[in-house]
Amino acid sequence: MKNVIILVFLFVSIKHSIAQTKQLAIKTTATKITDFVPAKWKLIAQAKGDLNKDGLEDCALVIENTNPENLLSNKDKLGGDTLNVNPRYLLVIFKKSNGIYELATKNTSFIPPANSEESPCLTDPFAENGGIEINKGLLSVHLQNFYSCGAWEVYNFDYIFRYQNQQFELIGYNKSSMHRSSEEETSKTINFSTMKMNYTSGTNAFKDDNKPKTVWKNIKPIKLLSLQTITADSLDAFD
Repeated sequence: MKNVIILVFLFVSIKHSIAQTKQLAIKTTATKITDFVPAKWKLIAQAKGDLNKDGLEDCALVIENTNPENLLSNKDKLGGDTLNVNPRYLLVIFKKSNGIYELATKNTSFIPPANSEESPCLTDPFAENGGIEINKGLLSVHLQNFYSCGAWEVYNFDYIFRYQNQQFELIGYNKSSMHRSSEEETSKTINFSTMKMNYTSGTNAFKDDNKPKTVWKNIKPIKLLSLQTITADSLDAFD
């Protein structure tokens, strides 16, 4: 029995070791931005601008795996015939004064894949109405939840990051929703620099005589979320 336990332990250890070696290797420095895209991955979005106030043009990239094993058949079910669940990574790259590009940070779980097994009716959250932007030193990530079946609500999410304290910290968050049948709209904005939040309701895309009502409230001081560790569920507590 003791020998069996030892063999099981060794088997698990070997599997873990193999899994570790299969982790995606991303370059930490390169002479070209495209060099940060690993083999069998593709670049699907990029934004350029100065993020660390050194006068040089930095870059943010979203890359996607192209593994055919992550293209799942969904025929005769709700949603598309094929679900693309290939993972996506968000990379932020600093340009140095010597012309070399340096990986500043990465996130491997924030940008959702094109499709979801759990929600096959959810269209790509990062497709037509999603994206990344660098403006006035801030990095913004926009996602949208639009369901082709099973739900009437359309949700838009904006995450705003600023490079401070040697990392990219979340300083702003916007969430808005619209009901596709009634056209009723709501929105929420959180400023993590001032620790204030507002909620607006009473607007309708069908009506011209909207009388929106906005409620402000203070939120408890929290440790700011970083781009390196944030996930799509990190802000659920504010809902």
